[in-house]
Amino acid sequence: MARHIVLAGGGTAGHISPLLATADALRRRDPGIGITALGTVKGLETRIVPERGYALELIPAVPLPRKPSAELISVPGRLAGTIRRTAEILDEVGADAVVGFGGYVALPAYLAARRRGLPIIVHEANARPGLANRIGARVTPYVATAVPGSKLPHAQYVGMPLRPAISGLDRAALRAEARQSFGLDPDRPTLFVTGGSQGARRINESAIAAAPAFAAAGVQVLHMYGRKNEVPPVHREAGEPPYVALPYVDRIELAYAAADLMLGRCGMNTVAEVTAVGLPAVFVPLPIGNGEQRLNAQPVVAAGGGVLVDDSLLTAEWIAANLIPLFAEPETLEKMGAAAAGLGRRDADDRLADLVDEAIAASARSDQKGSRA
Repeated sequence: MARHIVLAGGGTAGHISPLLATADALRRRDPGIGITALGTVKGLETRIVPERGYALELIPAVPLPRKPSAELISVPGRLAGTIRRTAEILDEVGADAVVGFGGYVALPAYLAARRRGLPIIVHEANARPGLANRIGARVTPYVATAVPGSKLPHAQYVGMPLRPAISGLDRAALRAEARQSFGLDPDRPTLFVTGGSQGARRINESAIAAAPAFAAAGVQVLHMYGRKNEVPPVHREAGEPPYVALPYVDRIELAYAAADLMLGRCGMNTVAEVTAVGLPAVFVPLPIGNGEQRLNAQPVVAAGGGVLVDDSLLTAEWIAANLIPLFAEPETLEKMGAAAAGLGRRDADDRLADLVDEAIAASARSDQKGSRA
C-alpha cells in the first residue's frame, strides 16, 4: 500500500516553498506516494498548492503568540476544535507521517499526529524558532533546521528545501540567456534588487534614487519592486547601462543567474537560495518583527558571503559609497560568492525526505516490536 504524508505549513512563502520542495522530493523517489498539504483559508497555499498538483485540506487558523504570554493560556481551548478536525483528516487520508514547517497549521498537526501515534518530522526555517516548532521539537526526535546551531532539541542541520530550478542552477552557464531575457547587456556588471514578491519601500526608494550613480559606474540593474508597489521609471540615455524595473519575476532563478550581486531582504528562503547558488548579497533586514531576518543573514555575513546594512541606513548615498564599489573589484565579488556557496545546501529537500523515511521506518519497527510483545 502506498504511503501517505501530510505536510503542514501555510500562510507565507517561507512555509509553503519548503513544503512544496519537500513534496516534490518525496514524489520523485516514490511516484505513487500520497501527499496532502494542510493550510488555512487565508493563506497563499489556497492558490499555490493546487497549482502544483497537490491535495489541500483547510483547517481553522489559531494565531499563536510569538512569546510566552497570558494569551498563551487560551491557546489550548482555541486549538481543540482544530486538532479534532486535523485528526479526522489524518484518518481520512490514512496518513503515515506528518511533516510540519511551522506557523498556524503546524501546531494542531503535531498535536493531532501525536494523538494518533504517527511519526512527526519538524522543519524550522528560521534562526529563531516559532512557538509551533518549539512545541513540536519536544515531541519528536526528527527535527531539521535550515540554519546551523539551532537550540531546538534533536536539531539536525539539513538546510532549506529548494526547487530544483534553484538547487540545480548553474549561474555561469545560464547568465547570457538570463540577461537577454530581461533585456540586459550581456557583458555589464549586474545588480539584482528585490524586496521580495511584495516589495520593500526602503529598498525600492534607495535603489531608484541611486540610479544616476549606477549609470555613472557602468552597473546595470534588474529591480523587482513588488506587486503592491510602483516605482517611477528610470530614464536612460543611449549607451547607458539598462535599469530594468519589473513588479515581479516569475523565474527567480533567471534573476539570480543574471546578477553578480543582490540587494534585498533576508528572509530565510532568500538567504537559502542565494547561498545555494553562490550569489553574494547586501542584506537589508526587515526592521519589524523579532529580528529573525538579521539572524538569518549573520552566518553568511560572518563567512564573508554578504554585507549587512540596517534598513534605516540604506540610502542612495550608502549605496554609492559601499555597494557600487564592489563592482570595481570582481575578485572580491567572486570570493564573496564562493563564501556564500560554502554555506549553501542544495540537497536539503532530499535530506528532509530521508528524515521522513527514517521516521516512518523507526515507527514500523516499534510497531513490530509491540505486536510481538
